[in-house]
Amino acid sequence: MALKRTTVYAESEDLAVIKEAAARRGIAEAEIIREAIHLAAMANRVWDEPFFSATYPAIGQAAEDVWDERVRAYEATKRSSG
Repeated sequence: MALKRTTVYAESEDLAVIKEAAARRGIAEAEIIREAIHLAAMANRVWDEPFFSATYPAIGQAAEDVWDERVRAYEATKRSSG
Protein backbone atom coordinates (compact mmCIF):
# COMPACT_ATOMS: atom_id res chain seq x y z
CA MET A 1 0.00 0.00 0.00
CA ALA A 2 1.48 3.32 -1.06
CA LEU A 3 1.09 6.03 1.55
CA LYS A 4 0.45 9.65 0.65
CA ARG A 5 1.13 12.63 2.85
CA THR A 6 -1.77 14.90 3.81
CA THR A 7 -2.58 17.52 6.41
CA VAL A 8 -5.47 17.04 8.83
CA TYR A 9 -6.64 19.45 11.48
CA ALA A 10 -7.78 17.87 14.75
CA GLU A 11 -8.90 19.01 18.18
CA SER A 12 -6.12 19.01 20.76
CA GLU A 13 -8.21 16.75 23.04
CA ASP A 14 -8.51 14.17 20.26
CA LEU A 15 -4.78 14.31 19.61
CA ALA A 16 -4.12 13.73 23.32
CA VAL A 17 -6.33 10.63 23.25
CA ILE A 18 -4.48 9.38 20.15
CA LYS A 19 -1.12 9.98 21.84
CA GLU A 20 -2.21 8.02 24.94
CA ALA A 21 -3.62 5.16 22.85
CA ALA A 22 -0.47 4.93 20.75
CA ALA A 23 1.71 4.79 23.87
CA ARG A 24 -0.53 2.15 25.45
CA ARG A 25 -0.52 0.00 22.31
CA GLY A 26 3.15 0.60 21.57
CA ILE A 27 2.52 1.89 18.04
CA ALA A 28 2.96 5.18 16.22
CA GLU A 29 0.27 7.85 16.47
CA ALA A 30 0.18 7.85 12.67
CA GLU A 31 -0.90 4.19 12.71
CA ILE A 32 -3.94 5.02 14.84
CA ILE A 33 -4.81 7.91 12.54
CA ARG A 34 -4.44 5.67 9.46
CA GLU A 35 -6.71 3.09 11.12
CA ALA A 36 -9.32 5.76 11.83
CA ILE A 37 -9.17 7.07 8.26
CA HIS A 38 -9.60 3.55 6.90
CA LEU A 39 -12.61 2.87 9.15
CA ALA A 40 -14.22 6.19 8.15
CA ALA A 41 -13.57 5.49 4.47
CA MET A 42 -15.11 2.02 4.65
CA ALA A 43 -18.11 3.28 6.64
CA ASN A 44 -18.84 5.82 3.92
CA ARG A 45 -18.07 3.66 0.90
CA VAL A 46 -20.78 3.15 -1.71
CA TRP A 47 -20.74 -0.40 -3.01
CA ASP A 48 -21.47 -1.33 -6.63
CA GLU A 49 -24.19 -3.77 -5.61
CA PRO A 50 -26.15 -4.36 -2.41
CA PHE A 51 -24.64 -6.58 0.25
CA PHE A 52 -27.72 -8.80 0.25
CA SER A 53 -28.25 -9.57 -3.41
CA ALA A 54 -31.56 -10.61 -4.91
CA THR A 55 -29.92 -13.91 -5.88
CA TYR A 56 -30.57 -15.23 -2.37
CA PRO A 57 -34.14 -16.23 -1.55
CA ALA A 58 -35.79 -14.74 1.50
CA ILE A 59 -35.82 -16.96 4.57
CA GLY A 60 -39.57 -17.65 4.30
CA GLN A 61 -39.27 -18.34 0.58
CA ALA A 62 -36.45 -20.85 1.13
CA ALA A 63 -38.56 -22.75 3.67
CA GLU A 64 -41.50 -22.82 1.26
CA ASP A 65 -39.25 -24.09 -1.53
CA VAL A 66 -38.03 -26.95 0.69
CA TRP A 67 -41.58 -28.02 1.51
CA ASP A 68 -42.63 -27.70 -2.15
CA GLU A 69 -39.76 -29.96 -3.14
CA ARG A 70 -40.73 -32.51 -0.46
CA VAL A 71 -44.33 -32.53 -1.68
CA ARG A 72 -43.18 -33.05 -5.29
CA ALA A 73 -40.89 -35.90 -4.23
CA TYR A 74 -43.66 -37.52 -2.18
CA GLU A 75 -46.15 -37.21 -5.06
CA ALA A 76 -43.59 -38.70 -7.47
CA THR A 77 -43.07 -41.74 -5.21
CA LYS A 78 -46.84 -42.25 -4.91
CA ARG A 79 -47.23 -42.20 -8.70
CA SER A 80 -44.31 -44.56 -9.34
CA SER A 81 -45.33 -47.12 -6.67
CA GLY A 82 -49.06 -47.20 -7.53
